Amino acid sequence: METISWHDFEKVELRTGTILQVLDFPEARKPAYKLQVDFGAFGIRWSSAQITKHYTREELVGRQILGVVNFPKKQIANFMSEFLVTGFADENGDIVLAAVEKLVPNGSKLI
Repeated sequence: METISWHDFEKVELRTGTILQVLDFPEARKPAYKLQVDFGAFGIRWSSAQITKHYTREELVGRQILGVVNFPKKQIANFMSEFLVTGFADENGDIVLAAVEKLVPNGSKLI
């Protein structure tokens, strides 16, 4: 494992956001949703997330998540992803979302 400096860590804009809308993403190579997330002062952004094994569309709306908002945009199929959704792979490789324990303002930075 490579170590990084505190300065390197500070460059990562890992922010909280609330999911506003969840759409199916049938064009994705692997099963995924399109997520619209409110990051407060960092705006409303879209991303895709391969989280269909553990979450339904309905239970995701209103949930607060963590996202990296300073990666460059990435095209996934016919969709432009504007941030990286964070999570952990379970024993089967299916993604479980990283989340905050208690609600904090949208756009709060992980420190």
